[in-house]
Amino acid sequence: MHLSVLRFTLVACLIWIGAALPALAVTLLRDSEIEHALGELARPVLNAAGLSPGQVRIIVIEDRALNAFVIDGSAIFLHSGLILRLETAAQLQAVIAHEAAHIANGHLSRRLINARNARTAAGLGMALAAAVAASGSPEAAGPVAMGMAGSAQRVFFGHTRAEESAADQSSIRYLLRAGVDPRAAAEVLEIFRGQEALSVGRQDPYVRTHPLTRDRIRAVEGLAAANPGQTSPSAEAEAWFARAQGKLSAFIQNPQWTLRQTRGQTDPVSLMRQAVAHHRIPRPAEAAQAINALVRARPNDPWVHELMGQILLENRQAGPAVDAYGRAVRLAPGDPLILMGYGRALLAMDTADGNARALRALEEARARDFRSPHLLRDLGLAYARAGRNGEASLAVAERYALIGRLGDAELHARRAVGLLPEGSAAWQRAQDVLFAAERLTDRR
Repeated sequence: MHLSVLRFTLVACLIWIGAALPALAVTLLRDSEIEHALGELARPVLNAAGLSPGQVRIIVIEDRALNAFVIDGSAIFLHSGLILRLETAAQLQAVIAHEAAHIANGHLSRRLINARNARTAAGLGMALAAAVAASGSPEAAGPVAMGMAGSAQRVFFGHTRAEESAADQSSIRYLLRAGVDPRAAAEVLEIFRGQEALSVGRQDPYVRTHPLTRDRIRAVEGLAAANPGQTSPSAEAEAWFARAQGKLSAFIQNPQWTLRQTRGQTDPVSLMRQAVAHHRIPRPAEAAQAINALVRARPNDPWVHELMGQILLENRQAGPAVDAYGRAVRLAPGDPLILMGYGRALLAMDTADGNARALRALEEARARDFRSPHLLRDLGLAYARAGRNGEASLAVAERYALIGRLGDAELHARRAVGLLPEGSAAWQRAQDVLFAAERLTDRR
């Protein structure tokens, strides 16, 4: 799938921090290639921490501020600004190692005890609302209740200096076990040196959620110097880092800047960035030239064909887009974001066969990853075209619940309950959405 900007207006009546906050908004960046690349970088570090790479997702938030944080043991959140600011794969792995240490060391336990009370039976991901509180972006968060919000955020996200010291020590061990140069951890802290001398409004949120002191920096530098290990830069890790950072940059930086940065370069990452930049301007002919060159360079790369599918689909070439996405699906079977793009392309053809194939693809994608409002929107359309109106209403209700439009979620959930067979799995899900919407609406 293409770099998908998902804007969540999430319920911020955060029971677990005891603050009556208003609805907040956060933007997640979903892209199969970026998420796969980050997963490859995280895998050795998470294994070294005793965590399952399959259970801890790396999620990117669109925010230029530098930050990384965890809410519970299921995800590590990275700001796009931090990913773009880092210079090496090892530095990004050091950030992941530090956040993994907060999970492995049980620093979130007391938060989790109360956070569980806020989870709904539908599992609709309302905990992501807390992501906004840590983003440090007043533009994204909207008007937050004076005083109360900042205090609650610091209580929920702020790590103590003792926790930071313990996480630093653990992260060095994880990096060594993973074969990553531990000096990268000190390099990351150097980026934030001097931040604590700034006023709160000028600090990057990382400093507010991770207390930073000269003593802490010296301690990390000492740990890294005392444990050099037998490490060397990993060409594979650097390649995944270049892909993740390059694609993220291509989609959120100015296209002309991207083209200046890659002028005359013909390596696969540069070709990908050029294709995206030309597509965004838009210059369809130049985008096609760059993506075709990329296909020749990497004919068996699913993400190359996925990107081609996106470019074709957004240029209203549904048939060729289906072919490109189809190749991507064959090369990466079961990838939910690629399946989602494939389903959207099939829906764009608007034929009986295309609609039926789209429904199968989108149902498989949803079974693997239900957290995308775009997926639920397309799935609702596919169900409606198939005459399965109860399931269409359920998909719409779940989409509205996920983006925080609780009144709309309740309306469509009631409709779904009336249309679906009583007692069926879908009927139960509709009841869950209805219960969650009613409960959270009452609390707001």
